[in-house]
Amino acid sequence: MKSINIIRHQEGAPCLRLFGLGPGLRPVKGIDQLKDLLDKESFWACNRRKKDLKNMLKNSNSIVTLWKRNKLIGFGRATSDWVYRGVLWDIVIAREYQHSGLGKLLVKTLLSSNSIKNVENVYLMTTNCQSFYSNCGFLEIKHQSLLIQRKSIGKNQ
Repeated sequence: MKSINIIRHQEGAPCLRLFGLGPGLRPVKGIDQLKDLLDKESFWACNRRKKDLKNMLKNSNSIVTLWKRNKLIGFGRATSDWVYRGVLWDIVIAREYQHSGLGKLLVKTLLSSNSIKNVENVYLMTTNCQSFYSNCGFLEIKHQSLLIQRKSIGKNQ
């Protein structure tokens, strides 16, 4: 899509995180838009606090955002040890832009980021998008189990 801006943020996304900047380094209330996108388009990342979103960005190696003019329409991030393991997190495309190739573009952009492109294995977790990620080159591993330890976190904004 020609009118879509892709931003590969610096590690920790300081311009987005601290100043809410978007395309052309214009102020667009980026954290508010990220919260809205996650609240509307995900069940697993809704109701996150803005303070926590900023901390999440600060601790992410690779952050990619997609914009239609000044509107945030896509987001994804990755963490990595730069050698053995990388993990993709929070891949989200606004509903009206899904099935347009933007999700695949977002994943491809994250996979080509410096912190991910040379690691041995890239992991991700999904509840209901296995076929999408298979089309992006990921394999479903059935002989491993996902284990999780949940911590209580307050939901105050």
